Amino acid sequence: MNKSSETTRSLLIKHYQAYPKLQIEDVFKYLFQSALGCEHLLTDENAALGYIKREYESVSKTDAPLVDALDGNFSRVHLSTLNCGLTAETLAKTFFLSASPVSDGKKALEEKLALAGELIGEGSLPLDAKLFDSMLEGWRDMGFPAVRHSDTFRKSYRPAYRVISNRFSEYLPLFSEIDKRLKNGPLVIAIEGGSASGKTTLAAILRDVYDCNVFHTDDFFLRPEQRTAERLSEVGGNIDRERLYDEVISPILKGEEICYRPFDCQTGELDEAVTVSAKGLTVIEGTYSMHPAFDKYYDLGIFLDISPELQKKRIINRNTPEFANRFFEEWIPLENEYFTKTDVKNRSLCLTIGK
Repeated sequence: MNKSSETTRSLLIKHYQAYPKLQIEDVFKYLFQSALGCEHLLTDENAALGYIKREYESVSKTDAPLVDALDGNFSRVHLSTLNCGLTAETLAKTFFLSASPVSDGKKALEEKLALAGELIGEGSLPLDAKLFDSMLEGWRDMGFPAVRHSDTFRKSYRPAYRVISNRFSEYLPLFSEIDKRLKNGPLVIAIEGGSASGKTTLAAILRDVYDCNVFHTDDFFLRPEQRTAERLSEVGGNIDRERLYDEVISPILKGEEICYRPFDCQTGELDEAVTVSAKGLTVIEGTYSMHPAFDKYYDLGIFLDISPELQKKRIINRNTPEFANRFFEEWIPLENEYFTKTDVKNRSLCLTIGK
C-alpha cells in the first residue's frame, strides 16, 4: 500500500472517530471535498460573504475554532473560527479564491471511494457495505454531483463550515491576528526569514487575500558603489536601509503615495520608478526587513523558520549547482549571523511560523 492510500485510510478513520454518527452520504461528501474542493465554482464573492454572515448568526460564539483536514489540498474551516478575530470578509475571500477546477479530481475521487469501500468491508468503518456499493453506483451514474450531509449528521453536529485551500488554511491564525489589528487602522507588516523559508509566497498570499501593497527587500540591495568595506561589515548592512525608509516606509507612515526604484541584480542599477497608492495593509518582505532600525515602524513582524535540511533541499531544487553554492557559502552564513546578532526570531515583535 502506498503512502497516499495509507493517508486516505487514516483520515477516514479519524473522521469517523470525530463524527461517529456519520452516514454514507457524509463519507461521499468528505471524499468529494477532498478530491474536488469547493462543491461549486463561485462567481459572486459578495454573495458568498452574505451567506457566511447569515450562517454565522446560528453558530455558538463560545465554540473553539475548528479546522478539519480533508484528504487532499483542502480543509473544512468551521465558522467558529470567526470567534477568534478572523473576519467574515477574510474567510469569504479565501473561500472564493479556493473555488477553482481541480485537474484529475474525479479520478482521485474514484480512488478514495475504493479505499472507503475497503474500510467498510473490513469493518473499520461500520457502515453497510451493500448499501454503500448501491449508493455509489447511483452517484457515479449521475456523474458525481455535489452531495448534502445526511439528516443524521446535520442534526447531530450542525455543520457550519467552508472548504478552503490549504494554501490559506495554515495561515488562519495569522489572518485572525491581522484582522484584529486592522480594526485599529492601517497596518505595516514585515516578513523575515532565511532563504527559501517562504517569505515571498506568504507575501503573495497576503496580497491575494487583502489586496495589500507588497515591497521586497531584494529591490533595495546596495548598489555596487555603496558596497564599502565599512558598510558590509555591519550586520545586515547589505540592504540600503536609508533608501527603503525614504522611498517606502516614510511615505507609508504619512499615508502618501509611494514612489521607489527597484534594484536590478543583473545590471547593478536602479530600474524605472514604480508608483503605488497607500493601502490599509502594507507588507515589507525579505531578509533584513526586520533590521532593528525598522522596529518602531512596524505593527507586526513575522519570522518564517525553516530547518537546514528543508532549506537545502529547496535551494538545490530551485537553482543551478553554481548558484546554490553561493547560497550555502555566502548568503546563508550572512543571514544566520544577522539572525543571531539581532535576535530577530525571538524579539517580541516576531510571530514565528515554523516550517
